[in-house]
Amino acid sequence: MLIFYGHPFSSYTWKALIALYEKGIAFDYRPLETEPPFTHYDELRSHWPVGQFPLIVDNGRPLFEASIIVEYLDQLVAEPLLVPADPQAALAVRFLDRIFDNHFQARFQAVVAEYLPFITETPDPVRVERAKDLLEKVYGWLEARLGDDGWATPHGFSLADCAAAPALFYADWVHPVDPRYARVRAYRARLLARPSVSRCIEDARPYRGYFPFDVSGRD
Repeated sequence: MLIFYGHPFSSYTWKALIALYEKGIAFDYRPLETEPPFTHYDELRSHWPVGQFPLIVDNGRPLFEASIIVEYLDQLVAEPLLVPADPQAALAVRFLDRIFDNHFQARFQAVVAEYLPFITETPDPVRVERAKDLLEKVYGWLEARLGDDGWATPHGFSLADCAAAPALFYADWVHPVDPRYARVRAYRARLLARPSVSRCIEDARPYRGYFPFDVSGRD
């Protein structure tokens, strides 16, 4: 059985889990706890010394980086296909996948990092505002690209949506999506209602105390 290493509160763990749930692939989930005895970390580092996750092991072969994992899962189980077979459609999906990782996830994580004492002793308000300003810009950019319903691209639920779900979930906690971005807000709501995504949300609920801001009553 495929082995999966990740943490339920990790946004990139969600990205891979959503694909696993969409495809109905059975796997042995080995959660990485953040407190002693740090279960499964030695196993993880035996496959990838850096120790980052998510990571899967299939028939002894380790793969990491969430986008690569999702593409590999398409090879294991073709339906539903999360990266379209058509090259132009696949390019559109991969493009938005990178946007959600590099311009949504990276920005909200930059803000969160400013409030984690093991990273910075005192938050830098300039860095925080810069990251929030960049989030505001990409909200506006995404608003202009989205339709009134459906998913990130016209090609059905895809890798791009696997990336978008955790990116928009946590980005809105850091810098709320303004009501004027009605399509972005509606898209986020559709993602959160998707069974594969709502399962991740519920499984992560016990870990919300790790978030450095008060998110009680959210989502």
